[in-house]
Amino acid sequence: MSLLDDLRRAGHLRTVDHALGLGLRRLDPDTPDEVATAAALASLAVSAGHAGFRPGRPRDLVDADVQWPDPGQWQRLLEASPWVATPPAGDAETAADAPLVLEHGLLYLRRYREYERRLAAGLQRLGGAEAVDEAALGALAPLFARLFPHAADGDDRQARAAAVALRQRLLLVTGGPGTGKTTTIARLLVLLAARAAAAGQPPPRIALAAPTGRAAERMAESLRKAAQLLAADGIDAGLLAPLSTSGSTLHRLLGTRPDAPEFRHHAGNPLEVDLVVVDEASMIDLPLMAKLVEAVPDGARLILLGDPDQLPSVEAGDVLSGILAASGDGLRLASDDAAALRPLLGEVDAARIDDARNGFAARHVHLLRGWRQSAALDLAPLAAAVREGDAAEALRLLRGRPLDGVHYHAALADPLADASQRERLLAHWAALADAPDPASALARAGELRLLTAVRDGPQGARGLNARIEASLTGRLAAAPARGHARNARAEGAFFHGRLLLVTENSYRHRLFNGDTGICLRDDDGQLMAWFPGEGAGAPRAFHPATLPAHDSAFAMTVHKAQGSEFDAVWLLLPARDARVLSRELVYTGLTRARRELHLAASPDILATALSRHARRVSGLAWRLGAGDGSDPG
Repeated sequence: MSLLDDLRRAGHLRTVDHALGLGLRRLDPDTPDEVATAAALASLAVSAGHAGFRPGRPRDLVDADVQWPDPGQWQRLLEASPWVATPPAGDAETAADAPLVLEHGLLYLRRYREYERRLAAGLQRLGGAEAVDEAALGALAPLFARLFPHAADGDDRQARAAAVALRQRLLLVTGGPGTGKTTTIARLLVLLAARAAAAGQPPPRIALAAPTGRAAERMAESLRKAAQLLAADGIDAGLLAPLSTSGSTLHRLLGTRPDAPEFRHHAGNPLEVDLVVVDEASMIDLPLMAKLVEAVPDGARLILLGDPDQLPSVEAGDVLSGILAASGDGLRLASDDAAALRPLLGEVDAARIDDARNGFAARHVHLLRGWRQSAALDLAPLAAAVREGDAAEALRLLRGRPLDGVHYHAALADPLADASQRERLLAHWAALADAPDPASALARAGELRLLTAVRDGPQGARGLNARIEASLTGRLAAAPARGHARNARAEGAFFHGRLLLVTENSYRHRLFNGDTGICLRDDDGQLMAWFPGEGAGAPRAFHPATLPAHDSAFAMTVHKAQGSEFDAVWLLLPARDARVLSRELVYTGLTRARRELHLAASPDILATALSRHARRVSGLAWRLGAGDGSDPG
């Protein structure tokens, strides 16, 4: 009996996974079933977001009631197989004819092992401190004190992050929404501009990017608002110029090429920048991060902003966590850093001096300041309980004294089945068709979103979207005509007012996975799909028939909502347990809300979700020097 075929018949393997295992057996009939099965599981692992597969712990990937091979015997068969490369060192390249790589207990598809190896090498290249002129830093001290008046107290993490970034070329700044990540970056950009001006140099060339266009524009808008506040505080206008930089998607920054997976900027043609700031780093998958890091030129800075408590990327890899695990604590400076930064930070307490080195020079500062999403939404206590996995405290908060803007629906599995909630939701979506122009419609669309944990099933995004669309088209058809806005005639699957979510990258259209748009008729009555313009540009129109793969976006999964925020969020957890449920999913979903949160989940399901971590298997941390690599993940 073949384990490979048993797993396929039981529905644990996809067709493509099974085909890989079969292909190895057809090319070499002597291929053991254990090797063919491991190849299929390595393919499945990538689809589940892992960089590789652990043969020693197969149930972590597939919880199947089967007789798994003995781990030691499985390891020996893989090591002996011609299909499997076993490199002697973590930075060694592998033979191109081996489709699999076995390394430190992980079995990789060769391409993903190479992405991980290249990323680690690129991060090591960027990491490290640059020499600083103590006199020049001394000249910056008055400005630094104005920007960070509490820096001398020793507990201002924003000040510490900015100071470390003046010396280190690779910095991670993490924290939840509202903890001041972009505020910190705004002040850092002012300091870099001041340092360049004092040296008679041009302002630094800066790139702002994020995985999605909405996240990139939100970061750029935050910097523009920070510039206004700093100008009001008397900061010289010339130093604020870098804060007017527009944001872009990572794909646009790297330079997409029509119908080609490679980017225009790479190691051989790096970006022409001095500093790259990337927001929502938790969303970046392994291949994209490897390509980004390789495109950052020698001597430039890379600053990654993110929230480590959010869900990891949809695609393979949990890159941010791997880098964080190997990074030094930016609050505990090496003695040479403390000496170099003395003009800004003063004498650093001896307890905060740490000369331990692990071979990876990146620094990490985590911002902790308490936050509220807005004056109308007090989410901090609930977010903290969810982040810690404390279901009892989360439920106490939800059931007890009402938190401003937070509404708990313990017995409401489906808001579309509740008459009052259904009418409220449908009224908002129907009003999108009456917006005066595409820009207004897109802005209004961001006021409300229904978020789910799963795509399929009664509470999945697809089923909810189908029911919403049926209701909306029925309303529009029955409403009195008012120009094109009330022409509800559907054209295929499209109709006036339909929200769209792109689900694959299209370099030709410059539309990317996660972009949202809306179908509206133009002035000639032609139904078009409108998407936000690049930067602050006007919306772009596409004929619906030319769009890449897409779904409706009235309801969307929490994964797809990463990088976005909405005034009001409905977060629905399924009535039954699902493998995707985790505290990271709940935390990510509820922190998408700016002003109002509705959480629909039974107490039991919420407790189950908070008991789990969304863990990913990866070897990046040990490649960067964290631990001995005996238990990658």
